[in-house]
Amino acid sequence: MSPTPSDPSGVPVRASEANESIRRFVRTRHGLAWTAQDMAEYAVLLEIWTTAVRAEVVEAA
Repeated sequence: MSPTPSDPSGVPVRASEANESIRRFVRTRHGLAWTAQDMAEYAVLLEIWTTAVRAEVVEAA
């Protein structure tokens, strides 16, 4: 199961939730060599976090 936060309704993920998903993902791989799949999943998590942060900045403006 992927740690990627998602909502089937299409509701945007909050930056804090995306950040926590990244933390959990990295913690579970501490001390292990990352596979290509791990790096791809991490990239997706970063993209989700970036999108969430941008949305919160726009909303706050």
